[in-house]
Amino acid sequence: MLQNQNKAPVGVLLALMGCLGTFFLAGCDDKKNTGQNAAASEIEVGVIQVQPRKVLFTTELSGRTSPFQIAEVRPQVSGIIQKRLFEEGTDVKMGDTLYQIDPAIYKADLASAKASLARAEANVAPTRLTMQRYKELVNISAVSRQEYDSAEAAYKQAVAEVGVNKAAVDNARIRLEYTRVTSPISGRIGSSKVTPGALVTENQSQALATVQQLDPMYVDVTQSSTEVLRLKRSLESGQLQRTDSSHASVRLLLEDGTEYSETGTLQFTDVSVDETTGAVTLRAIFPNPKQDLLPGMYVRAILTEGVDEAAILIPQRALIRDTRGNASVYVVNADSKIEVRPLKVGRTHGTNWVVLEGLTAGDRIVVEGLQKIRSGTPVRVVDLSEPAQSSPVPSAEQSTESNTAEMQPAETQPVSARQN
Repeated sequence: MLQNQNKAPVGVLLALMGCLGTFFLAGCDDKKNTGQNAAASEIEVGVIQVQPRKVLFTTELSGRTSPFQIAEVRPQVSGIIQKRLFEEGTDVKMGDTLYQIDPAIYKADLASAKASLARAEANVAPTRLTMQRYKELVNISAVSRQEYDSAEAAYKQAVAEVGVNKAAVDNARIRLEYTRVTSPISGRIGSSKVTPGALVTENQSQALATVQQLDPMYVDVTQSSTEVLRLKRSLESGQLQRTDSSHASVRLLLEDGTEYSETGTLQFTDVSVDETTGAVTLRAIFPNPKQDLLPGMYVRAILTEGVDEAAILIPQRALIRDTRGNASVYVVNADSKIEVRPLKVGRTHGTNWVVLEGLTAGDRIVVEGLQKIRSGTPVRVVDLSEPAQSSPVPSAEQSTESNTAEMQPAETQPVSARQN
């Protein structure tokens, strides 16, 4: 019996030790699970770091082409068209004869005017002699003063008649020359509106044909007065720097989306604003040696505005707006938690927003995983920023495409799929 009593305390001690071991293991498991749950609660997001860049800003505006010069050919005398002396759709030079009007009547008028001039010139000599003779006689009182004055007046009238008839001859000669309808400018002529045998009248409203000078070519575009004021203020404040002290360069996109090979220059800005549209007309001029540009074509002009030496751009997909339209982004702070950063944004540049206020160099903004987070959420960061590039301002021919590619992060798949 004494041996059984000694065995009992030993069994109790073993049972207590077993229970303590179980509790200890359970505690360790709880701590391990807690750490795993904390790690699992962190949401993975893709971020880019904000870095100021030198950016060339451009504006794309729609417009229409128009000829450098245009002339509607109209007859300056009446008559029957005898010949058409040009081929439709070809180039003509200034002074080339386009139509020949029947000149018979105008030749007769010229001949009549010349005859009248000859008669007037023949009448000058006798009146001059009479006046000179009367002048000698009036000095010795052989004729009255009245007779001398009449002789002098007759001579002056004969001289005036010569002048009138000379003008008539010139007028008849000019009208005869007008029977040759010539091109007032050099350019390409369109279709003829009349055929030989047609009767045309002096200064008629219908043009016989139209000649247009196609090299160079004008491009007229419109820009809102608000944008004109914004650009002016940006240049005055120094936010944008002029790319050229002379005329701004302009590029052109054709109707099929291809870029025109020649670069144009901005010639002038209209001095008034259209009251109905609130827009200002801008005119650019483009070389057109191959005559690829035709009048009336719809084009898109890309105007070079200026350079921002330290522009901050963010992808459009990173921007969020509240119900009032206020802009903000999700920023990862130093504690790897999300905070909402209000922003003031300006214009768009390619697929990016231009940030005016709210971000500084080095800020990490979220561009992937926006739907899973809110302010204060702990996150695990995947940096999607491209390596910093130090390059000069792109040329006008490459500004739009190269700036967009420079500031936009690399195309990526969702973070979770990309890590698998």
